[in-house]
Amino acid sequence: MSIKGLATGIGSLPHQDADKAVDFVFKYLPQVPFWPQLPKRDIREGMVAQFSEHLPCLKVTPDGLYFDNCNIENELETFYDRIISGDADYFKINREYAEGFYSFYERLKSGGVDGVEFIKCHVTGPLTFAASLANREGVAFLHDEIFMQAVIKGLAMKALWQLRMFRQFGKKMIIFIDEPYLSSFGSAYTPVSREEVVKVLDELTSALKASDVLIGVHCCGNTDWSMFTEVRGIDIINFDAYGFTDKLVLYAGNLKGFFKRGGILCWGIVPTQEPLELPEIDPLLRKIEDGIKFLVKKGVAEMKVRENLLLSPSCGLGTLDENRAAKVFSRLSELSAILRKS
Repeated sequence: MSIKGLATGIGSLPHQDADKAVDFVFKYLPQVPFWPQLPKRDIREGMVAQFSEHLPCLKVTPDGLYFDNCNIENELETFYDRIISGDADYFKINREYAEGFYSFYERLKSGGVDGVEFIKCHVTGPLTFAASLANREGVAFLHDEIFMQAVIKGLAMKALWQLRMFRQFGKKMIIFIDEPYLSSFGSAYTPVSREEVVKVLDELTSALKASDVLIGVHCCGNTDWSMFTEVRGIDIINFDAYGFTDKLVLYAGNLKGFFKRGGILCWGIVPTQEPLELPEIDPLLRKIEDGIKFLVKKGVAEMKVRENLLLSPSCGLGTLDENRAAKVFSRLSELSAILRKS
């Protein structure tokens, strides 16, 4: 099964009606559909709150997600009892937190698998998740060893639950770890070391790898892309190809080894934040071709790049309106059709 030129989405859509969101996904991306996150529908569908259920001491209210004044020892004991027993159902995402997940699942269950080649899931990355929350002393989870470990293990269980739910449909699966926090890596805003990033992603991907799934990491800004090539469990690197192809190709030496072990680049080629009309097809294709030519010039095998090329928007579409989202996905679908034929 070739992934060449196939297209998928990142996660969030602007819809509030879950069934319409799923219709939208299957209309434009029928080969690699994904379950849609709907942050405009409910605060619980925000990218951190959505994966917070049953993680120790976290509570969601109409005002947002916060650290509850809980009995930490008791909550951690219950949490790790469930982890040790492998109780993925305990970590499921309930419907009020992910209406799009259940609508998507029901569509597949009712026979919506024709033409589907891969099913894509997603989970917020542990670094982004942990950087968004603080303990009762005001220390970010990112710098609290106890809660950082709980975040990694809890998110792994939520990812495994998703994969188990979709495995029954007999399709190859993809799961993206969404790490927008790393788009400012190296600045004062991301006080975390390169070694820590690799270690955290290694731990998470190792927990998922036995599930026979392609694991991707999504970062919608510029970062140190070599970090992801070092994590053996990462199969797909998803980057903003519209805005940062010139930055990513500087890591051609690292990408050479990544492609040799079967790595896939997911080109986020259709911009989601452009204020004017979307770019036409030809300039977007040229961006991809120029990126490929540069990688080949630096010694990366051209066939490896072309055969292991996936497409996506540059980021999620949750902040857009539905008309703009349709234009982004329509352009993406057109690009995919061209690359699949070439």
